[in-house]
Amino acid sequence: MTQKQFGLIGLGVMGQNLALNIERNGIRVVSYDHFHTAREKMTSLAVGKQIEVAANIGDFIDALARPRHILLMVPAGEPVDIAIQELKPWMQPGDLIIDGGNSYFMDTERRAQALSAEGFHFMGLGVSGGAEGALWGPSLMAGGDAASYEAVAPVLLKMAARAHDGKPCVAFMGPGGAGHYVKMVHNGIEYGDMQLIAEAYDLLHHGAGVDYATLHEIFAKWNKGVLASYLIEITADIFTHVDEETQRPLLDLILDRAGQKGTGKWTSQNTLDVGAAIPTLTAAVNGRLLSSLKEERLIAAEMFTGPSTVYQGDTTALIEAVHAALYASKICAYAQGMALLRAASKEYNYDLDLAEIARIWRAGCIIRADFLDDIARIFEQDPDLPNLLLDAEISQAIAQRQEAWRLVVGTAVQLGISMSGTMASLGYFDSYRNGRLPANLIQAQRDYFGAHTFERVDRLGHFHHNWSRT
Repeated sequence: MTQKQFGLIGLGVMGQNLALNIERNGIRVVSYDHFHTAREKMTSLAVGKQIEVAANIGDFIDALARPRHILLMVPAGEPVDIAIQELKPWMQPGDLIIDGGNSYFMDTERRAQALSAEGFHFMGLGVSGGAEGALWGPSLMAGGDAASYEAVAPVLLKMAARAHDGKPCVAFMGPGGAGHYVKMVHNGIEYGDMQLIAEAYDLLHHGAGVDYATLHEIFAKWNKGVLASYLIEITADIFTHVDEETQRPLLDLILDRAGQKGTGKWTSQNTLDVGAAIPTLTAAVNGRLLSSLKEERLIAAEMFTGPSTVYQGDTTALIEAVHAALYASKICAYAQGMALLRAASKEYNYDLDLAEIARIWRAGCIIRADFLDDIARIFEQDPDLPNLLLDAEISQAIAQRQEAWRLVVGTAVQLGISMSGTMASLGYFDSYRNGRLPANLIQAQRDYFGAHTFERVDRLGHFHHNWSRT
């Protein structure tokens, strides 16, 4: 029997679809899963295809040509370690294990070091695009050693999404956990983007009374302009769906409690370690945490009253203002994510290429958007640009939308509608554009109670003042 070129372990929906994707692109695949039902499902999908479904781990290993290239599509955390330990007795020096799950980047660093010491190779591969992306082409963020990437690049290049210019959405990010780090930040931006869109919907629907049919038209129109993106596209479609049983808008029947798998939380936690500010992305994590407090919120809703949530102004003008505010807020979210990547690149010696990262996010992944073309071009022209907001074109676009942005935030406050992500973006912008922040008072307070010293504007050095008047 002809040996297979690529192995895949973990036959959930993502694993199944990636196996089908790889085989469709001319690569012979052997797959395996602990669960019999998953193997049965893959067997039915593999009829007439160059995909073998192994009955056990020994058959899986025997079916692979050496050096073996094995992609793990198992849940992050302990399952990855268990899969690695199960594979190790069967492996030989030079074999490569690729973790395609949403693993924490520091776990990837640990696994890479441990396997390298035993003569094996390990790669952390960020995979974005959901089930559909896995089948037809995801965005792939590879990390590890460059030689391992080169060895599997022919497969990755074939299975990755293609942007509108035909370029594959896959690249080598850097050593160790760089691939999973970039995927983590991608998901943090995704959290922020989704929160901002949800807030725009909330203000227009619950604040201004815009119905779902009109919202569909609005978002479909927005998807043809500067906001064109996958998330705007699917949001427009969501507004059209009706529950078959009740004939009510499906969105009205979905519980307002959003879950999370941890990558957004990790992004917010890590930003404190590397010293970057991502208030919009963190506001999105907080938004999901608050949404989970459904029972408490119902009690609080009975206890507290707020302002009237009925908008009395010009709805058409508000819609235009929300469009402007959403664009400005999204730009700030992406600016925060790219600034975090820059800070982490220095902290972990990843040598990340921000232009390349923006390029491979242009198709396949959840945050794919037309303005990523602009972001890629900006960082290609100026790789050392500290922050996206400092680009002349971006700064002009933000300046043109400032008034509308503030109008939207003010309107939300007046109506008692929470737009914490939008407000966080505006706060980030106002802090970043301000040449003098009130941190001088914080320095004074720290020196007052803890003698931590302070810096002065008129001379270099660190100083302490005797704040006691006695």
